[in-house]
Amino acid sequence: MTNKDLMAGKVVIVTGAGGGIGRDIALLMARHGARVVVNDIGASLQGTGRDTTPGESVVEEIRADGGEAVANTDSVADQGAGARIISQALDAFGRIDCVVNNAGILRDRFFHKMSDEEWDAVLKVHLYGTFSLSRAAAPYFKDQAGGAFVHMTSTSGLIGNYAQANYNAAKMGIAGLSKSIALDLEKFNVRSNCIAPFAFSRMISSIPTDTPEQAARVEKIKQMTPAKIAPLAVYLASDTAREVNGQIFTVRNNEIFLMSQPRPLRSVHRSEGWSPETIAEHGMPALKSSFVPMERSGDVFSWDPV
Repeated sequence: MTNKDLMAGKVVIVTGAGGGIGRDIALLMARHGARVVVNDIGASLQGTGRDTTPGESVVEEIRADGGEAVANTDSVADQGAGARIISQALDAFGRIDCVVNNAGILRDRFFHKMSDEEWDAVLKVHLYGTFSLSRAAAPYFKDQAGGAFVHMTSTSGLIGNYAQANYNAAKMGIAGLSKSIALDLEKFNVRSNCIAPFAFSRMISSIPTDTPEQAARVEKIKQMTPAKIAPLAVYLASDTAREVNGQIFTVRNNEIFLMSQPRPLRSVHRSEGWSPETIAEHGMPALKSSFVPMERSGDVFSWDPV
């Protein structure tokens, strides 16, 4: 199989593709034969401002390498944007085969200080944007009996992180949304999977470096380039991943992890039923050894990237 064979004839939408992880995914999709809709509004990390340059630059890179691409500047957070992005893909290339939901912003704040606007802005881009574009693509995938969704989640949501309640809630929501899409559309040969990426990008560059420990952590993260994420995204979009559905993967430099999804850990039983008192005396003490610890993403992924 040559590079161009893997995604030959397929059309892929990549949101937030003007830089970072999205850019590398768009470029690698094109190198493997896909025609790409490069969506990016050119906003700041906080979602403010507009600039068409980043998306257009990626399109120029793809074309200079012999590929086909068009730029799209819709904000995935805007009502109706999903339908407009799909329409542009159909107008430009006549079909749609994969959606990579990658666009994102940050509005970090400790929970008790977070404003309604900070909460809404992050949910609208990450969770609402993923829903809107995926729903717009779904009828076309259903009618052609095939298609793939690749959504970006985060270990910040799957495991936890400080001062990111909005981002963490959105990323956990995306994991649940992906599983629902996978279940609802499986009978139409449509797949939906998630990637939780470790990569040094604009979103990671906001991590504070006020202490030596924080600075050391960021230096480790810098080893993990956005280009490391792209191969898994291309694979999941291709027909070679036809039996991979409803899964969550993490990419950390040269490591790929299959992440667990919530399942029962252990149970307790009393034939006569429970009261608040017996839960306190028996139930919780029996379950406590299996409690999920109060860990953050960095606590779980504590070893150096390999």
